[in-house]
Amino acid sequence: MTIDAPHRPHSHAGPAKPIRPAAVLAVVLVASLTINVETTIVNVALPTLNSELGATTRGLQWIVDSYNLAFAALVLAGGTIGDKFGRRGTLIAGLVLFALSSVGAALCTTTGALIVMRLVMGVAAALIFPTTLAIITDTFRDPRQRAAAIGLWGAVTGLGVAVGPILGGALLEVFWWGSLFLALAPIALVAAVAAPVVIPASSPDRTSRLDRGGLVLSVTMLGTLVYTIIEAPEHGWTSARTLAGFAVAALAVGGFAWWERRRQDPLIDVRLFANLRFSAASGAVTVAFFALFGFIFLITQFMQQLQGFGPLDTGVRILPVALSIAVGSVLGTRLAVSRIGTKVVVFVGLLMMAGSFAWISTVDLGVGYPEMAAQMVLLGTGLGLTSAPATDSIMGVVRPEQAGAGSAVNDATRQVGGTLGVAVIGSIFSTLYIGRLADSAVLQGLPEPARSTAQEGLAQGLAVAAQSPDAVAGAVRESVGEAFLAGMSAGCLTAAAVCLAGAFFVLAVLPAHPVGPAAGARVGR
Repeated sequence: MTIDAPHRPHSHAGPAKPIRPAAVLAVVLVASLTINVETTIVNVALPTLNSELGATTRGLQWIVDSYNLAFAALVLAGGTIGDKFGRRGTLIAGLVLFALSSVGAALCTTTGALIVMRLVMGVAAALIFPTTLAIITDTFRDPRQRAAAIGLWGAVTGLGVAVGPILGGALLEVFWWGSLFLALAPIALVAAVAAPVVIPASSPDRTSRLDRGGLVLSVTMLGTLVYTIIEAPEHGWTSARTLAGFAVAALAVGGFAWWERRRQDPLIDVRLFANLRFSAASGAVTVAFFALFGFIFLITQFMQQLQGFGPLDTGVRILPVALSIAVGSVLGTRLAVSRIGTKVVVFVGLLMMAGSFAWISTVDLGVGYPEMAAQMVLLGTGLGLTSAPATDSIMGVVRPEQAGAGSAVNDATRQVGGTLGVAVIGSIFSTLYIGRLADSAVLQGLPEPARSTAQEGLAQGLAVAAQSPDAVAGAVRESVGEAFLAGMSAGCLTAAAVCLAGAFFVLAVLPAHPVGPAAGARVGR
């Protein structure tokens, strides 16, 4: 990518000095990589946490989702704080908090304590992630250069998918599980130290008041929605508690829209959602990360516990999906700004994801790695073609002074989609897994405590098989494996259906190209 030094944005304060776009991009990509590694590094440790901390399947879901909950609930607030009080300072504060909470997570000795520290890490991520994309958008004003920079930013997602499991696996081979979190602290601190050196300071926005009402409503809206999604599998999707949670979230959404339309200085200009380049692209990102997060939650357990690979081997075997995300992100943004346009690129990306999940749903315990690698390449390329061009479409709509808020909307769609994917696909998996074990003639011959333990999760089921009499141990293990595969197959088919629906939604409503300069709520055609 050729980077020309852009003009100095008017918001930058202090003595004028040359902006080094490449250095700015490097720092924000390191910060972004840290967040993306954290998103995936914990997945490879799920079997270890299952045994070391005695975490149940529900506990494992909360270890993953506590980070996502705080991230999603506060990301819109985090982006706005950067816009109002300075993006560089917000980025540094988030990186320092992330480093401190990473150390705290490494020292935890119980599932509950780890969940709390993951919540704090999510708060830090909500300050960091939208700020990185806002800084990129502010630094690269030329549409093609911005698209190229966002393509690299999207490629970092792919690297995070790879680096997380590989780094986690390597650390677990040598150290204890807390090293997975401890290793991220120095990376965050390096980015925090480099930020004031290469990223220009921006003046706080003193011309408008902070929209405190919008902040409260946004946290209520996103926090309630994500929490309800996480808890729905436990209480039932049609239970009074779940329906009440969705009702509160819906009321908060309505209240937020009403409040923001009345504000002279809103948290986010809700009229942006009338622009299909903004709203349809946000929907595409939600769908893509719904499928990805649900897949990663299950595939790491499949590889480690059923195929017998160690954490490091599992991380290396996930490398194809990561590298293909990186390639797809860079290629996708290049194609989107060409005559092909965003619509076709995102449509093809979602179709590729749907095809990959339909293919993955057919695997059995004897599946070979070449076939799995091909499935992951199809999945990763599809994700890259979807998410990076859609992100560029979103950021091409917002005004420069609201880049943080626009970035936060993009990040919120990722987190809500990912959390929904873990919850929905995890719920479908659990339902099929428990149902198959309940119907298993082999398990019905075991004592009730053993049957109940086996239904708590894959690791527990395999432990019951290992402790069973030799005459039935093999049959119990086979039943547990078949139950897991049934749940994973149903989850993958669900992801395929969601991606397919998303693809045709994009084909119907997402504009191929901008209709004019990015401005407020201009509606794409």
